[in-house]
Amino acid sequence: MRIAYLINSLEGGGAAIPVPAVAKVLQAHGASVEIYALTRRDGRAAAAMEAAGLRVHVRDGGEKDHLAAFRWLDLQMALGRPDLIWTSLTRATLLGQLVGKRRGLPVVSWQHNAFLKPANRLLLRATQSGSALWIGDSHSVTALTGQRLGVASDRLIAWPLFAADADAPQARPWRPGEVLKLGALGRLHPAKGHDVLIAALARLRAQGFRPIAPFEMRIAGDGAQRPMLEAALAAAGIDNVRLTGFHGRPRDFLADLHLYLQPSRTEGLCIAVHEAMQAGLPTLVSAVGEMPYSVRDGETGLVVPPDDPDALAQALMWLLSHPERLAGMGAAARARVLDRFGGASFAQAGGAVMARLPVRPAEGATAPAAPSRRRQQSGLSA
Repeated sequence: MRIAYLINSLEGGGAAIPVPAVAKVLQAHGASVEIYALTRRDGRAAAAMEAAGLRVHVRDGGEKDHLAAFRWLDLQMALGRPDLIWTSLTRATLLGQLVGKRRGLPVVSWQHNAFLKPANRLLLRATQSGSALWIGDSHSVTALTGQRLGVASDRLIAWPLFAADADAPQARPWRPGEVLKLGALGRLHPAKGHDVLIAALARLRAQGFRPIAPFEMRIAGDGAQRPMLEAALAAAGIDNVRLTGFHGRPRDFLADLHLYLQPSRTEGLCIAVHEAMQAGLPTLVSAVGEMPYSVRDGETGLVVPPDDPDALAQALMWLLSHPERLAGMGAAARARVLDRFGGASFAQAGGAVMARLPVRPAEGATAPAAPSRRRQQSGLSA
C-alpha cells in the first residue's frame, strides 16, 4: 500500500510532530509512506521526518493560495500514484478530499483539536463523507468528531497520538533550599492560555502570596503573542517568568523542571502535557481535550476550568505551598502515562486503524526499506 500523508505545514509543533511515529507503525504493517506539506512555515518538523527515512515533498507556497495548492497536490498524486491519501488538519483534509475525488483515491483524515473555527466546522461537516475514515488523536476528540461532524461510528476510530517512552530523561525531585522550576511548552498563541497564566500570577502577586520556596518559570515557544505577553509581564511587575523562545530539545527542557503548567483554552491530546508526565512531573492543566482524562486531579496534578485565572491562581498557590508533594505526584503521573500510553498500546491502536482502512496491504507484505533521506522542494518526485 502506498500512502500519501498530507499535512498543512512543517511547523515545529502540533500535528507534524507525531508523523514519524505514525509512519513507523504504518510501515510495520506493509505500507510505504511519503509526506506532502502544503507549505513550509518554520520547517522545524522536517529534520525528524528525514531522520526517520521519510521522503518529504514541500510545496513552495503560502497558506491562502488554495487553488495553487490544489493544482500542486493534484499533480503530486498523478506522479506518485498512491493508493490512499491520509490528511491532517482542515486545509489538508479539504484539499485531500477534492483531489481524492478527482483521482478516485480513498481519503482518511485526522482530527487533532477539541476546537474548530466555526467556518471550518461547517466545511468539514458538509464534506465529511469525502473521508472514508476519520481518526481522532484522542478518545475525547474522537467522540467530538462524531458529534460535531456527524460522522457515523463505523467510519470513526481513535488513535491517541502519544507513545510513552520509559527511557525518556527524568526530572529530579525538588529539594528544600532549591528554587522551584516551573515551565510550559507551546507556541505563543491564544489557544495556549499563557495570558491566563500571567493573569493568575498577577493575582498571586497582588494578594501578597509568599511561597515556601522561591520559584521561577520558563515558557518555551515562539509566536505572535510574544510582545503582548512581555507587556503583560512588565505591567504586572512579574520578573521571575521568562519567555525563552523555541526549544529544540523539549525532553531536556522538561527534565529540568519541578512542575509543568498547561493553561490552554483548547487542546486535542496535548503531547506536551503527556511528555511532562513521562518525565515524572506533576502537571497543572485546564480541563480541555484529553488533559482532564489523563491528569488525575489531586493525584498526578491539578485540573482547573479553562480561561479562569482565579481558579488557576488558587491551584498554583496550593502547589507552591506544598512543594514536598510534587515529587510524589510526578511519580504517579509517570506511572499513569506509561500505563495508558505505552509503545505497545500506540502500535496496537495503529494496527486497529490499519485494519479499518479502505485499502489493504498485499498478502504477506512486510515493511519496505527506508527511502532515501531527501526532501523534494517545489514538490516534484524524482
